[in-house]
Amino acid sequence: MSRANKQLSKQLITLARKSGGSFKTVSDRARIVSRFAESMLKLNIQIRDVNNVKTNHVELYIKNRLSENISKRTLQNEMAAIRAMFSTAGRTKLADPSHERLSNSALGLSGASRDGSKIAISDERYHAALAHIRDKDDGAAAAMQLARYLGLRTEETVQSAKSLKTWRQALNKGDERIRIIFETKGGRPRDTTVVDRETVIRAVNEAIKYVDTHNGRLIDKPNLHSAIDRYRNTLKEAGLTGKESPHSLRYAYSKEATDYHMSKGLSRKEAEAMVSMDLGHGDGRGHYVARVYNRVSDDES
Repeated sequence: MSRANKQLSKQLITLARKSGGSFKTVSDRARIVSRFAESMLKLNIQIRDVNNVKTNHVELYIKNRLSENISKRTLQNEMAAIRAMFSTAGRTKLADPSHERLSNSALGLSGASRDGSKIAISDERYHAALAHIRDKDDGAAAAMQLARYLGLRTEETVQSAKSLKTWRQALNKGDERIRIIFETKGGRPRDTTVVDRETVIRAVNEAIKYVDTHNGRLIDKPNLHSAIDRYRNTLKEAGLTGKESPHSLRYAYSKEATDYHMSKGLSRKEAEAMVSMDLGHGDGRGHYVARVYNRVSDDES
């Protein structure tokens, strides 16, 4: 990266962090604006200061991201982060969501559904990917198992090393739920149902064995940003992309957890409300779990 682009990237990340929000929101925003700065380099646009960013630079960035088949919903989130950064920098015109050229509609990003395009990963696909990842990175394999059987988000998965021994104690006591604390959305801890107890115990023990010899980390990188990138890239190399992205592990947990709660006597609506809490969405979003996480894929319908 050129000196100019390094200077821009550093400035944009600082602005992103000053824009407020939860730790996860700030972290995501910083990652997005860093990617925006990197794209300026790839497009051979030499900019040192946010005040030199022009409308067409943002248009080119979004056009390039669309060409990479990034979903409209993801790009809506990216534009929200970029607008927040512009707002903090005092670039109020560029920060305006109704800007004639930079609105979601003008950029071709409107009409995206919140329902998403992911599906629950099948057991066959999961085990094939896990075997591939074990050959490359035992830490990523251990992390992937935790994500699959506890329904963790990527950030939660990477940071779960901090909670592994607490989880083992809870499991040994026979607790039916374990507490997810680090990197949760909005910084809100939650209690997640242990559906497949024996598998979770094995996954937790395997993860503890790994972190005990790797600086207390599942992904042995110096910071959260690089650890997340390493984890995502490792899963991507194993073919977990598109409908079967890492988030599809969370979808698989959702379906199993719904069946588990129903086996305990709950109605489907009650079970989906419980799963909503297991996933960290709150009890009022059972309908979202039903519509998004538990929807039937084209192959199953």
